[in-house]
Amino acid sequence: MPAVLDRFLGYVKFDTQANPNNPALPSSSGQLLLAQALQRELIELGFSDVSLDEHGYLMAKLPGNVDYPVPAIGFIAHLDTAPDASGANVKPQVIERYAGGVIALGGNDRLDPAQYPVLNQLLGQTLVTTDGSTLLGADNKAGIAAIISALAQIKADPTLAHGDLCVGFTPDEEIGRGADLFDVAKFGAQWAYTIDGGPVGELEYENFNGASATIRFIGNSVHPGSAKGKLVNALSLACAFQQQMPISETPEHTEGYQGFYHLVAISGGTAEASLNYIVRDFSDTGLLARQRFLQAQVDALTANGIDCRLEWHDGYRNMKSMVEPHPHIIELAQQAMAQLGITPEIKPIRGGTDGAVLSFKGLPCPNLFTGGYNFHGKHEFLVVEQLEQAVATIINIALLTAKRYQP
Repeated sequence: MPAVLDRFLGYVKFDTQANPNNPALPSSSGQLLLAQALQRELIELGFSDVSLDEHGYLMAKLPGNVDYPVPAIGFIAHLDTAPDASGANVKPQVIERYAGGVIALGGNDRLDPAQYPVLNQLLGQTLVTTDGSTLLGADNKAGIAAIISALAQIKADPTLAHGDLCVGFTPDEEIGRGADLFDVAKFGAQWAYTIDGGPVGELEYENFNGASATIRFIGNSVHPGSAKGKLVNALSLACAFQQQMPISETPEHTEGYQGFYHLVAISGGTAEASLNYIVRDFSDTGLLARQRFLQAQVDALTANGIDCRLEWHDGYRNMKSMVEPHPHIIELAQQAMAQLGITPEIKPIRGGTDGAVLSFKGLPCPNLFTGGYNFHGKHEFLVVEQLEQAVATIINIALLTAKRYQP
């Protein structure tokens, strides 16, 4: 049976970068290629009900081995990597017994404890880094590796009592589509855990309420040689709008439960230009206040004769209200970690996961750690010992669930 690191290193060879400009699901062919490879692996391991549809949703089951009723539980990870950095031709570097100091990546790039102080806490551990030209893909191939490794270990040992264990791998989580066509009834679990978090101990069941906004500016294009008094430059209007946004309410100036406005794209030309924002807040009232603020800014411009239009797009919601009525889901994860000497760190997700959408579809689904750091960029790295702890946590959750319902 391959070690979890071997699995991970095999999975990152697949380029599964999501493409937000492609409306298809999945948005990139590499996601299907990885899903097909995982399908073969699950079949070879002897999992049952292995199915892969044309959209890249892969599901499987490890049937329970006890003679009393135990709720079916699930473990979920996503196939894609973020569009923020290339996921092609990933060249992972394995650093055994990290001795501290700067880690050379590729070219002039490096991981420096001065920039990432957490490295000083990881002395003696095994790190997997990039070569500085791509992201690593720990988000979320580490989650995939942890799930398959954990359930493979459970299956190999018939003395480990467990109920039905459901596996789900989803496409395009990074661009907000991962749970769109997820068949909760087919999946068959009463609750689940996404294995999509960061450092060891992370346990999350709160996330941002998310929405996106497009603000479109209509200008008037005139030849610059005769433009005086006639030209209205839509790009200039867009830039002026961004300059008036509150800088203290951007991702680089917020933390914890603080929400933000984040400009993610500007496009267009003199005649028409657009600003695209993602807007985040942990409370419904906070998100509504942010929506009203943007609308007021647009209304003020239109009142001054500027052709400016705002379009809203709903995203995901805070899953806290869907998970809190089922406290045993969190308690089981806490107990599983405590048995391993891990201190659970309950914190809000400053983002969203498939679990947020799935929780509102009737599948309560908090999020657990993988041991990954610095997701979505070339400084991403993975701590192998923490990934192994994720495997052990998944195993413990499965065993504790069966024990909880033992007559």
